[in-house]
Amino acid sequence: MTIPAVQAAAAALLARLTGAAKPIETHISAVFVGPDRVLKLKKAVNLGFLDFTQPEARRRYAERELALNAPAAPEIYRAVHGIPAAADRLVPPDDPEAVEWVVEMAPVPPGDFLDALAARGGLDGPMLDALADVTVAMRGTYGPPVSTADPVTRFNAVLRGNARAALEAGLDPARVIRWRRQSGRWLRRLAPVLRARAAEGRIRRCHGDLHLGNLLLWKGRPTPFDALEFDEELASIDTGYDLAFLLADLMRRCGRAAACRVLGRAVGVGDDAGLTAALPLWLSTRAMIRAHCLARVAGGMEGGLAFLADAEATLAPPPARLIAVGGLQGTGKTRLARALAPRFGAAPGALHLRSDEIRKRLAGLAPETPLPPEAYTPAASAAVHAVLFDEAAVALRGGHPVILDAAFLDPERREGAQAVARAAGVPFCGVWLEAPLEILRARIAARRGDASDATAAVLEYAAAQPLGAMGWHRIDASSDPLAAALEAAQLQLC
Repeated sequence: MTIPAVQAAAAALLARLTGAAKPIETHISAVFVGPDRVLKLKKAVNLGFLDFTQPEARRRYAERELALNAPAAPEIYRAVHGIPAAADRLVPPDDPEAVEWVVEMAPVPPGDFLDALAARGGLDGPMLDALADVTVAMRGTYGPPVSTADPVTRFNAVLRGNARAALEAGLDPARVIRWRRQSGRWLRRLAPVLRARAAEGRIRRCHGDLHLGNLLLWKGRPTPFDALEFDEELASIDTGYDLAFLLADLMRRCGRAAACRVLGRAVGVGDDAGLTAALPLWLSTRAMIRAHCLARVAGGMEGGLAFLADAEATLAPPPARLIAVGGLQGTGKTRLARALAPRFGAAPGALHLRSDEIRKRLAGLAPETPLPPEAYTPAASAAVHAVLFDEAAVALRGGHPVILDAAFLDPERREGAQAVARAAGVPFCGVWLEAPLEILRARIAARRGDASDATAAVLEYAAAQPLGAMGWHRIDASSDPLAAALEAAQLQLC
């Protein structure tokens, strides 16, 4: 990767202005990192899928990059500058002497990019939740829903193009051809789903390149940057497909548990359980993109083969099933559900639907924002469980496994969960956690920053209600509610 000779003078200026001895280079950019600013130059290259050879194109896409990214990262993206032919200074972008253009950004410590954070194990639960929240919040950042050509025809072209790129990158032709056939069969089966989602307005101008390397920590929050700016068609996609790139990257870098938590939180906050139907195809395609991109760079074939294996595996998911985890407040339902979810079903694991998160979403609040007691009326709880069961049914119909996480103190609610499984024609397993009240009181008192608003008084009231006949698997959660309950639950679920 080298800077074209026609841009040598501009590159020399940027090196002087930033003090960067050497830029960070990609196929399309040269990034000069200084102590107080970063200057990004688009290379005068034609790669087939983009053409930056003309100065007007470099200006247009520099300005487009700023316009796209500044709303989500206003303090990171600062301005676009011009460079005159003399390459002796920066000028306003509309200066008639300008022949090159650069994007100015704020410098970010290398360790604050999320791929680096993931490499050192820094993506903990709260950070993953914040990451999911960002993916939902950014859905409106880049523009409203867009009208495109038939989504099935468009995605077939994506599959065809990626198979061709994989072959050109030197990946095993037999495996690539087999993937192309399998992905084509998935696309045909999903055609009604994809067209229905398009009619619902799920196709938007998205980030388009949402992997961990294009997210960073800014003031302690995950922040997207470097949205795909050079092709509106490539970036005008289903919001679920945009999320799938992040999930595929998380699975490879951090494991299924991290990706599964982001999926559950994104659905819980973003009200889109229907995206799970197409996840196998979307995850597979995103993994294939990573596979052939890595295979093209020096030393990247091993990583490319790892992503190729992911692309193959996600197209062969096991059958769906429904698991429900119930119990009094403080028994560890959410911890158990989160631990179980990545161990079952299609990648990245079962969809974890939590009644506490749905209740906050229906109130228009973030999961950790407390609700007043009047939000917990019988009518409000009935509405929460109606949504819980509806979203489970949607995911199960699409072939994705689900874990329901709610108290399920009422026998009718337990029967309601089982009815969802029967209607979907999938196996059901109910897990009931129990522990002495003194242990549960202590756990509730120790909670911080959780979606549950349960107090000791709520626990006492719930414990006094008649439980009715209990046909679910009863598990003692009086010790560590995760370690002991997880072992017992897995025995029941085998």
